[in-house]
Amino acid sequence: MASPRRIRVITYLVLAAIVTLLFLSQSRSADSQAPQDFYAKTVNAMDRHHAAAGQAGQKPLADHGVGADGDIDEDDSVLSRQLADRLRQAEQEAKENAQAKGPNKPETPEEVVGVGSSARGQERPAPVEKAREEPEKTEKDHEVEAELNSILKRSPVIIFSKSYCPFSKMAKGILLDKYIIEPTPFVVELDQHPLGARIQATLGEMTGRRTVPNVMIYGQSIGGGDDISALDKEKTLADKIASLGQGRISVSLRFAQSAQKAG
Repeated sequence: MASPRRIRVITYLVLAAIVTLLFLSQSRSADSQAPQDFYAKTVNAMDRHHAAAGQAGQKPLADHGVGADGDIDEDDSVLSRQLADRLRQAEQEAKENAQAKGPNKPETPEEVVGVGSSARGQERPAPVEKAREEPEKTEKDHEVEAELNSILKRSPVIIFSKSYCPFSKMAKGILLDKYIIEPTPFVVELDQHPLGARIQATLGEMTGRRTVPNVMIYGQSIGGGDDISALDKEKTLADKIASLGQGRISVSLRFAQSAQKAG
C-alpha cells in the first residue's frame, strides 16, 4: 500500500493538473465566461476532492499537518502555499485575459457611427444644411427684369404711376407742374404697360413699396404720394432730389421762375 506521503504528492499533482486544465479552458472561453467562474470551478473541484478523500479515509489537504510519524510535515505546508499561489495567479491571469479581449461595454447602436471597438464610437459629422435653391427665373421674369432696367435708364427720376390713381395724380402734379426738374422725370403708367403688374411686383421686392405711386431717384425710392406731398410742404423736396442726384439733377420751383420773369 502506498505511503501517506506518496498519496499526498499524487494528490497535489492531480490538483495541479486540474488547475492547469481549468485555466486553459477558462482562457479559451474568456469572452463568454467571467473570471469568477474559473475560480469557483477550481474551489468546487478542490471541495469535491476533499470530500472524496474523506470518504477514502484520508484527511483533506487543510487537515494535513502531521505526518505518519507524528511530526509536522513541512513539505505539505510548502505545497499548500504553492497551490494557493497558483490559484491566485491563475485567477489574475484569467481576469487580465478577459479584460484584454473585452475591456469596455459594447457601444449602443446610437453611439456607434463607424466600424471599430472604441468605447464611445466615432464623432458624428455635423449635419450639412441644404442650400436653399432659388427658383429658376422664367423667360417672363427675364423679360420683366430687362424692361425694368431699360426704364431706369430713361431718366434719373422715374415716377411709377397708374393713370386712374388719385395719389399718383397728386405726386405727378407736384413733381411735373410745381417743380422744374432736369433731366425731366420719366413717367410709367403701370396700368397701361403690358408688363405693368409684374413690374409692380418686382418693384415691391426691390423697394418694399408695393403700391403706386413709387418715385425713384437713381433706383432708390423716396416714397409715394403722401411722402412727396409732405416733403413739398416742408420745403425739403428739392433738396432731397438734388442730394440723391449727387449734382446731376437740378431742381427749381416753376412759379418762382415765372415770378422773376414777370418782375
